[in-house]
Amino acid sequence: MTTDLQVELASPQSANMPPPDPLGSTRSRLRLSVIIPTYCESGNIAAMIAALDSALARVRWEVIFVDDDSPDGTMSVVRSFGERDDRIRAMRRVGRRGLAGAVIEGMLAAGADVVAVVDADLQHDEKLLPDMLRDIESGKSDLVIGTRYDQSGDARQGFSVTRRWSSMLATGLTNLLLRTNVSDPMSGFFMMKRSIVDTIAPKLAPGGFKLLLDILASLPSGIRVSEKPYVFRPRKVGKSKLDGVVVADFLGLLLSKLTGNWVSPRFFLFALVGAGGLIVHLTALRFAIILGGTSFNKAQIFASFVAMTFNFFLNNALTFRDRRLSGLQAIRGLLSFYIVCSIGTLANLGVADLVYNHDPNWWRAGIAGALMAAVFNYAVSSTLTWRR
Repeated sequence: MTTDLQVELASPQSANMPPPDPLGSTRSRLRLSVIIPTYCESGNIAAMIAALDSALARVRWEVIFVDDDSPDGTMSVVRSFGERDDRIRAMRRVGRRGLAGAVIEGMLAAGADVVAVVDADLQHDEKLLPDMLRDIESGKSDLVIGTRYDQSGDARQGFSVTRRWSSMLATGLTNLLLRTNVSDPMSGFFMMKRSIVDTIAPKLAPGGFKLLLDILASLPSGIRVSEKPYVFRPRKVGKSKLDGVVVADFLGLLLSKLTGNWVSPRFFLFALVGAGGLIVHLTALRFAIILGGTSFNKAQIFASFVAMTFNFFLNNALTFRDRRLSGLQAIRGLLSFYIVCSIGTLANLGVADLVYNHDPNWWRAGIAGALMAAVFNYAVSSTLTWRR
């Protein structure tokens, strides 16, 4: 018997067994995957890891930093920590942008049955994570949201007055139109069962910033949602990535969910840029006729090219910012956009004329033509001008 035991202990399989876990006789299962989207957050990585290590001292966890190819070396910092600690994982996304898409990819790559989403800027209270995890593992909740607007929750330290009122207005609109019925649907701090992510991932929009709103609007019936208050802390290192584009992203997502995902948030932005292009077109037309003294037809051609150029560069910066073109690619893209929009104009005229022949109402025919042109321009430019 002694010989057999010695052989077993000397076997390669036995020698490679993991060391005992400090919380049990054998290594415990992975209980929590923390997903942290990053862009230019190199100065916050060390503090973020230390905060998680302290808060989750009695939980076996991993953290996945999903980075949108930051130019400040964020991934290098994460990987340097990962070389010494196998709980720290790095995912680098190249040619893709968007906080929501980064979080979705991170959650789908998670190794635990429960995933948490935390920002890298240390504004969220990581000490709340064990309580959130207990609620899920005990069966009390399937999704737990960190709220800044209920009970002892507070956003005054981390938000300016303008941002706080904007967030509260967005919360009111969301609860009114989508019936989300939570105090903070704009929160970027939440935890949920990984199985829910697998179920709803195809319904989620990868662009934009407000993923929780998208998740709440996509949840199947019977999902238990709870909230835990926390104090939203001020950012100490780096700067916020939120700007005016977030408002358009939010409105686009709201419209998408109100229409049952028939209208994509990206198409909403494309149409919004097109509306701005119409104003530019009319301004350029007036300039060419009144100040330039040219004929209407020539002025119309001039105004069309001015508006198309405006639309291209604004779409390149906003609508397709995750596929943004630069340098020679931008010049080629502009030329292809001219072609696409010229064909779209012909489609506009053809559909408007067809509708008017059946129903001689000018505004209905005009709307039909404009919608046809918008859908055509969006569909073709998505695959030709800003192809992946």
